[in-house]
Formats: sequence, C-alpha cells, structure tokens
Amino acid sequence: MGVPTADARDGEGAPGGSGGAGPPVPRTFHIQTFGCQMNDHDSERLAGLLMADGLVPTAEVAEADVVVFNTCCIRENAGNKFYGHLGNLKALRESRPGMQIAVGGCLAQLDKDRVRQRAPHVDVVFGTHNLTSAPELLRRARAQGPLVDVPDGPVSSPDPGSDGLHVAALTAVRELPYAAWVTIQTGCDNSCAFCIVPSVRGGEVSRPIAGLVDEVRTLADRGVTEVTLLGQNVNSYGRDLTRRRPLFAELLRSVAEVEGIRRVRFTSPHPKDLRPETIEAMATTPEVCPHLHLPLQSGSDATLVAMRRGYTAERYLARLAEARAAIPDLAVTTDLIVGFPGESEPEFVRTLEVVAEADYDSAYTFVFSPRPGTRAAAMEDRFVAPGEVAERMERLRAVVERSALRKHRARIGRVEEVLVEGGSKRDGTMVTGRTGQNKLVHFPPVVDQPPRAGAYADVRVTGAARHHLLGELVQVTAAPRHRRLIPVTAG
Repeated sequence: MGVPTADARDGEGAPGGSGGAGPPVPRTFHIQTFGCQMNDHDSERLAGLLMADGLVPTAEVAEADVVVFNTCCIRENAGNKFYGHLGNLKALRESRPGMQIAVGGCLAQLDKDRVRQRAPHVDVVFGTHNLTSAPELLRRARAQGPLVDVPDGPVSSPDPGSDGLHVAALTAVRELPYAAWVTIQTGCDNSCAFCIVPSVRGGEVSRPIAGLVDEVRTLADRGVTEVTLLGQNVNSYGRDLTRRRPLFAELLRSVAEVEGIRRVRFTSPHPKDLRPETIEAMATTPEVCPHLHLPLQSGSDATLVAMRRGYTAERYLARLAEARAAIPDLAVTTDLIVGFPGESEPEFVRTLEVVAEADYDSAYTFVFSPRPGTRAAAMEDRFVAPGEVAERMERLRAVVERSALRKHRARIGRVEEVLVEGGSKRDGTMVTGRTGQNKLVHFPPVVDQPPRAGAYADVRVTGAARHHLLGELVQVTAAPRHRRLIPVTAG
C-alpha cells in the first residue's frame, strides 16, 4: 500500500497553503534519537507512523515542520545533549509558524514537567507507552495548543495481547532494510541501584511467541535476513507468560526456523538469568550468532551487592566459561561502570582482575552517572572524586583494549562471512561489513564493484586494530534479498 496523501502545511506563506495553487505540499519531519537500541527501534516505528500519517522525512532539522526528540534518561550525558539541542531550536521555532516540536521517550516519561518548564516552545510531550499516539497528539496540538500526554504515578506496562507493537514494527522505516530489531518484551523486573528503566518503562511484559514469529516471518518476506531480539532482560523472556520459567531458548529456535532469516542476534541479557538451555540453543542453532553481550558492570562482589545485581564475580565467570565451552568461536562483550558510589581502589582493582580474566572482545565503559529516582543517586556522600574516576577509566580501557587487539590479531588469515553494510563512512575506498561475532570488517571492493548492502560475502582477514578488522574480498556468497520497504497504514 502507498503512503497516504498529507494535509497541506499550515502557517503564513507555507507552500501549498489555502492561498496557493497546485497540490498540497506534505509536511516534513525529523527525528533525533538519544540513548539505546530500544530508543533507536522506537524511532524507526515512530518514523513509520508519521509517514503513514502523511508526513515525509527530512535529514535537515531546519527544513522540518515537525521535530521529534526521542529521549533517554539512563545516563546524564544523553539528557544534557537533548536539552542543548532543544534550546537551540527555540529561535527556529519562533521563526517558523506552524512548526511543531515533540518530545518522547524515557526522559519525557520521567521529567515531563521539567521539559515544559525548560522549553515552553515544545508542542507535545508523550511517554514511553503511547508512542503510537504521537501522530494524533501532533494533530490535536495544532488545533488546541501544547499537550502533555504522560500519566502521573507509576508506569503501567502495556497489555501483552495488544498488537500495537506489532503494527508499529511493520510500518517502521529502517536505515538498513536487510536488518531489523524485534521487541520481544517491554519493561524490567530487576532493581539495579543505578537504573531508572523500571520507573520509565514499567514492569516486564513479554510478547507471545506466536506473534513474534509472525512478525519475523513478515520481515523475512520483505527481505530482512538479520533480526536482533530486543528486551531489557531477554534471558527472562516469557517468565511472565508461563509463571514458572523463561522461554528465551524456545524463542531463539523458533525465530531461527523462519525461512529467509540467516542471522539472529539479541540484547541485552542479564548474567543472573543466563540459563543452560539458552547456551544450548545458541550452540546448536546455526542462525544464532556466536556473540554474547553479558554486562558485568563491576568485578567487585561488594560493589555488585551495592548495585543489586544478583550475582558474584565468580558466578559470572563460571557462566561465561560454560558459554565459551559450548559455543565455538564465541565473541563476548560487556558493560562496565567506573566510579559507582563507594567503590574503593581495591574494589576497582578487583574489577581489573575480573575483566582481564574474562578476556573480552570489547566493552562499553561508562562513568557512573546518578539518575534522580534511583537508589544510587541517594548515595551522594559516597560519590567517587571525578579525577579518580577518570584515572580509573583509563586503566580499565587499557585492559579491555589489550584483550580486544589480541583477539583481533588472532583472526588474521581466517576467512570470515560478513554481512555487507555498504561503503565505509570514514574511507570511501572501502566497504564495511560485520561478522557473526559482530566484528566490523573494512575491505576494498573488487574492480570498483562493491558488493551491495545486504549481501553476504567471504572476506579474508589481513589486518587487525583494536576496534575493527581489515580484509580482502574472497567471494560474494549471497545477493541482498531486500526490497524497499514502504510503510503501510494499520489495518
């Protein structure tokens, strides 16, 4: 189905307005995303909903009739960036009659009143569970003025039987037509001291397997060959459906069986819930990529208790050893927080020891950022001095990058299957792709005919750096299956 025709732009002098001749000009929109992969996927779905409502995307903020900020409140840096961009738009908003600014996502859910106080030029504020209402809210705001549609009190999780996520996902506008995120659960039941997610996304709710498989089948029919299953704690997926045990292993196998799907990824698992059946499903299902992102956060048992993580360093390393023993050529990545309140020098040294033993392929390292409303934010009297945190961060990065470079050098001479992403953004003479282990590979095209994005190719690794590999094309093994996805209206 095609994209429906949009209403003309409102405002004095707007092209296609009531005083002009010719067909109405569709309104344009621009979405700016802050935060995690869940936010990225929400933005894809929001773009599809806006296009189905008649708007057309633009890459330039200055040209947009609607600017949407999809926000994150997990770390302070993302929030600061958002407020900076929002302030910069005030003058543009005043010079553009009819322009609208909307703020959604986690920060909007947490700080709806603060958003309006700091930026009264915002037209719409919506929360984490009413994304599908955004087009209607924008229409209402044009007629009624600014709207805030974020419920007070605790966030209630969506109805697991609702098809809102499914419909929005199938109208999503994806940057990579051959790869898709699939949300398998919303919310979180854990109580990590540093995390605000349960407060802004509610308790854990899993989507039924049958609906998820149907969604993946539709994506495969449209040319998607790689899916990434998304959740705050994918390892506990389905526990709320069965009231007894998770169903993540069954979901992995079911998704992998969908015809046309060549790669299945997932993020993020919680170490305390990594079960033997999940490890077995990864080991015995070829389509499931040999990559495990397993957030450690800290190697100190005392710090892990303060974080309320639910495992010890010894238990973490034992689970990791089980996964590596079962899954050939497994790549392991992690998350690490430096400077959690009360973290002593000996406790940090213990983190360095565990990170060295874990021997990661790469790690996302973060300076502790207090989020209002979390237990950790109330530990202000135990905050670590910024200078000490910065020094620890450099020591941690050295350990992580040492193991990453060693692992990359060990791959030199091997032939890796990569999923081609297209031309390198930094070097126009190179093509970029990713291995099953999610390692970035740069390689030159053959006779100036690079394999198209979405193709699968064998690449021989010829060089290694800390964050990527270099290679040479051996052969293209599969042409891209994707076709251009056009958002469709619900129903």
